[in-house]
Amino acid sequence: MADLQAELAGVRAELRGTVRGEVGFDVTSRALTTMDASNYRRVPLGVVAPRDADDVAATLAACRAHGVPVVARGGGTSIAGQATGTGVVLDFTRHMDGLVSLDPESRTAVVQPGLILDRLQQAAAPHGLRFGPDPSTHSRCTLGGMIGNNSCGSHSVAWGTTADSVSELSVISARGDRLRPGRDWAGAPEGLRPLVEGELARLRTGFPDLPRRISGYALDALLPENGADVARSFCGSEGTLGIVTEAVVRLVEAPRARALAVLGYADESAAAEAAAGLLVHGPLTVEGMAADLVRSTADLPRGAAWLFVETGGDTAAEARTRAETIVRAADVLDSLVVTDPSGQRALWRIREDASGTATRMPDGSEAWPGWEDCAVPPARLGAYLRDFRGLLTAHGLRGTPYGHFGDGCIHVRIDFDLLTEAGIARFRGFSEELAELVTAHGGSLSGEHGDGQARAELLPRMYGAEMVTLFERAKGVWDPDDLLNPGMLVRPAPLDTNLRFSVLPREPVDVVFGYPADGGDFSAAVRRCVGVAKCRTPEAAGASVMCPSFRATGEEEHSTRGRARLLHEMLAGELVTDGWRSTEVRDALDLCLSCKGCRTDCPVGVDMATYKAEFLHHHYEGRRRPAAHYAMGWLPRWLRLVARTRTAWLVNSLASVRPLAAVAKRLGGIAAEREIPRVAGTTFTRAWRRGARKGARTPGRGRVFLWPDTFTEHLSPTVGLAAVRVLEAAGLDVLPIPPGKPVCCGLTYVSTGQLDRARAVMRGTLDAMNGLLEGAPHVVVLEPSCAAALRTDLPELLPDDPRAPRLSAAVLTFAEALERLAPDWTPPRVDRPAAGQTHCHQHAILGDTPDRRLREAAGLTGELAGGCCGVAGNFGFEKGHYAVSATCAEEQLLPSVRQAPEDAVILADGFSCRTQLEQLAGVRGRHLAEVLADALEGEGK
Repeated sequence: MADLQAELAGVRAELRGTVRGEVGFDVTSRALTTMDASNYRRVPLGVVAPRDADDVAATLAACRAHGVPVVARGGGTSIAGQATGTGVVLDFTRHMDGLVSLDPESRTAVVQPGLILDRLQQAAAPHGLRFGPDPSTHSRCTLGGMIGNNSCGSHSVAWGTTADSVSELSVISARGDRLRPGRDWAGAPEGLRPLVEGELARLRTGFPDLPRRISGYALDALLPENGADVARSFCGSEGTLGIVTEAVVRLVEAPRARALAVLGYADESAAAEAAAGLLVHGPLTVEGMAADLVRSTADLPRGAAWLFVETGGDTAAEARTRAETIVRAADVLDSLVVTDPSGQRALWRIREDASGTATRMPDGSEAWPGWEDCAVPPARLGAYLRDFRGLLTAHGLRGTPYGHFGDGCIHVRIDFDLLTEAGIARFRGFSEELAELVTAHGGSLSGEHGDGQARAELLPRMYGAEMVTLFERAKGVWDPDDLLNPGMLVRPAPLDTNLRFSVLPREPVDVVFGYPADGGDFSAAVRRCVGVAKCRTPEAAGASVMCPSFRATGEEEHSTRGRARLLHEMLAGELVTDGWRSTEVRDALDLCLSCKGCRTDCPVGVDMATYKAEFLHHHYEGRRRPAAHYAMGWLPRWLRLVARTRTAWLVNSLASVRPLAAVAKRLGGIAAEREIPRVAGTTFTRAWRRGARKGARTPGRGRVFLWPDTFTEHLSPTVGLAAVRVLEAAGLDVLPIPPGKPVCCGLTYVSTGQLDRARAVMRGTLDAMNGLLEGAPHVVVLEPSCAAALRTDLPELLPDDPRAPRLSAAVLTFAEALERLAPDWTPPRVDRPAAGQTHCHQHAILGDTPDRRLREAAGLTGELAGGCCGVAGNFGFEKGHYAVSATCAEEQLLPSVRQAPEDAVILADGFSCRTQLEQLAGVRGRHLAEVLADALEGEGK
């Protein structure tokens, strides 16, 4: 052990002395890279983020001198285990992530390995160009990872694999040689050419002929008739031959217009049988998926499985004509042709999310990769799928195939039991039999994502022992010391070892939340994160929210996946050894805004806000908490005290004196940059009861109770009064919650992890409303975060109280109440453009479809921004969070307001959003209820 520690200290010291980039041997750096998106886990010694090729060379030299393996890593979305390792991980996403150049004339680009694919596409698009391959992880996967795995994507029927798009590489070998692999043996290491020329016959006959053959080394690319293309042969080598520091890639002309034909079939076998016959029409894509992977089939044509067939053209009409030709040629139950770009994007999101959706079976049980992307000749796909289903049944397993039907490549997640010895034995038995089945159909064990540890052990069944020996010899030429990613492709680790679940506790962890979707098991909740890394998307797309802190910092530990990895390691106890007391986990969760965006935007529904609250509860149990937890976590209590003592004027006066406010903020853990919001002189409930309601009532449509949330009650009573005005104008009887014990959703206690206090507050609320809940009431909640807490946190924190789901089911948003209870009411016309942001909790928990319809009916035009405002309750006010909070606001909210027309209505239903707008932009945001109430006043004049 002492020798090992000395060796570690030696390599760490040498790296820190020779590498200009970051060198991390700390617990957090290592924990973040123990896993990729596969079933496997390895604990690295450290992580290096090189700044340039010289840093890569220095890292290789140090590791070679100390006998430490090196693993190259891009976005970490590999699903066969090849982005994990026990040595030093090279993280190219921090610094070596640039687009060096782009030449529209030659249709080439020079890229660094950490460049995200979407950024290359964005740079190429103004020139009418694009990079052909486009895996579903295009928003976060890197070019280096794509080269390592020979990635393909949905357009491979038109533009092939990554290997088809690589012209030349810059590679540093394990022994420090700088090579430029290309055609005609360019950049070949010494000994490679003699090896190939001595095995020409074997190389000409030993590889199956199919479009998606990714398994093994592509040594046949070195045949003279194939141009002796060393760069092409290098693609798909999974970081085992050399380290790519730069690449020259070819671009293709992007169609000016596209159309998407969605074809409905009775089942996926019927869709698979049809796919090969459509290739003669020259489609850009032929993708297939079944209903089990679709959250809602409302936007899809009739059927139980679908082909997504994309066509291109110089005009929309030409693209549509080609799509309609394919529809006529296909034997379908139903079809849909879409030419509108936004409509196509919405449909493609259904397909792209399948990689995450597939990790859950329809009944909610878990499913895993491992046999994610076998490929067979497209003409044999239907027969293969029937045999595949039979094999699943024989082993008592379930899985739903989907993927690149036009290329014969099938993705599937299977409900393997990877937690018990019997389940792991069945995983091995199935894997061995499936390898034989794929080979019998003339296929490849990997058709896209590489072999890694998941399939490399079975390569002899596909290629035979002699070809695999040739792979080993080729690896020896490139990397004689076996320094680079050992255990992958050649001399692999067994496929049933290093499983990431083996380190997790077998008994349920004692937790406070109910975790109903995970059987009450916190370990199962953490296992939800499979690593597809949609949370690492550097730019928010459309209305999506996840993950604002990652987009603000660019650091893995501030992504949903990074935090899930740290929680996984906390439960494992091997690397993070102090459990709930872990400072590494605490620090990673500190910048989680609890926006709940991941609960909806993550394809597998990771709910990091809940996990954070759970962690904070245990972390501070029996210990003093940060001052902000008392100042802002107990906000409802403090504001009720101010209301009872009628001292709002005093609080506001003191807060307006800067020296006093500064002291108060320092004592309360509040960011110095923040202004303390003013407390209303009269609470909403008092104003309402004094007869502040205006306008004629036309009761009779129904009765609703208006929830006096903390923010409306004490900080924005005008919102509540406006809502009463509108709801009554719609003919609803609006009643206050009966006086007595105060009601509260417990949100501020939940977000600060004070879960015992939150449950006590929630039980008090249920007691106060006990009589009301018997009558299935409608409870209108104006503050989106409070409505979300009542919908989700309440029943999940009190799973054994039957009153909790009744109150949860009674909650309606303002727009939901009008749509459901006054469906024939016509709102007043506002007829103005609208800007602002949909509240993150509204997006994640409540949905905004009724709000959209209400805005449209009132003549409020324009789309609201996505993302998060950055305040998110207490987060943006806490000391140390201001910079991240402001960065989040600058992502979408503030630009949308600045770009809005002068007469635009700035909508912000959440108090946090309105506060951020006021403090950062000097703009008053308004609740939709206020806007409609003003319009009613205008109609009455």
